[in-house]
Amino acid sequence: MAKEVSKERLLALLKIMFENTDDEQGLTLEQILEELEAAGVSAERKALYRDFEALNNAGIEIQRQHVKPVRYFLAKRPFTKSELLLLIDAVQGSRFITARQSTSLVRSIKSLGSKHQVKGLEKHVHVGGRVKSQNDSVFRNVDVIQEAIAAKRMLSFKYTGYDCSARVQLRHDGQPYTQTPVQLMYSDGFYYLVCYSEKYDDFANYRVDRMCDIHVTQQRATRNVRIATFDADEYDRRVFGMFSGSSVRAVLRVRESAMNAVIDRFGKDARVSDMGDDTARVSVAAMATPVFFGWIAQFAGQITVESPSSLRQGYAGYLHELLQDYE
Repeated sequence: MAKEVSKERLLALLKIMFENTDDEQGLTLEQILEELEAAGVSAERKALYRDFEALNNAGIEIQRQHVKPVRYFLAKRPFTKSELLLLIDAVQGSRFITARQSTSLVRSIKSLGSKHQVKGLEKHVHVGGRVKSQNDSVFRNVDVIQEAIAAKRMLSFKYTGYDCSARVQLRHDGQPYTQTPVQLMYSDGFYYLVCYSEKYDDFANYRVDRMCDIHVTQQRATRNVRIATFDADEYDRRVFGMFSGSSVRAVLRVRESAMNAVIDRFGKDARVSDMGDDTARVSVAAMATPVFFGWIAQFAGQITVESPSSLRQGYAGYLHELLQDYE
């Protein structure tokens, strides 16, 4: 019977230390005894020392704060306060998570901290004004996609978009897409699925929160060299806003004032040649899409497309169409 009481006390003590202490906030022995009594568990000071030793031996580190009176705290927690703040920021800033899911996840994250840490999290400024997804099935979709990738099976799904009346419409005349799932990617606050289409012999991107009627088929996934050598990091550098297009090796003339943005976008793998006149010639792999052209345009002449000629013409056509709308 004594051993059962000891186990009960040990579990109650662990719960108290987890919820009430961290490296900034500890409890005195008297406070711990009061918390145990409130939980319906009796104890004495000597028993607490044995329990602390038992927890330490189990890898649950209980340390002393050298203050008067001496306080004890749980030294190893799953996350620091700063890490909890980062997680909350990520959840609140993710547009693919609905407002309801966001609230639930933030509540779960806060449960990983002590009461003292949670008070600091409550004071954290919420990042408002972010448009959240209205699709509650994102997490389920991600699970099904992972299942298809692991089973090496094709994925069937329907894809939605908005019409000019802001009504949800099925794309592809409501017919399902059946493609090989290659990689889940996170970009600009949304989850995207990169699929391989046998029909077009190319990759395509789909926003996961716009996918519906999704299920794993019995068809075996396509296997080829392009899929086997797919490089998510390299693909992410080439694709802007997850818009697919023809891949090109673009040569850009870049002023020094725009070099930070170019390196941030394409990484240190960009081939750079200093031209000695406060400009550089930069060779990058990119996709010729309106989003790529829009990215260049925002630098107002600090970045110029040198080659290939097809890309120069495409960019010039993009700018001409914009001007026509305002003439």
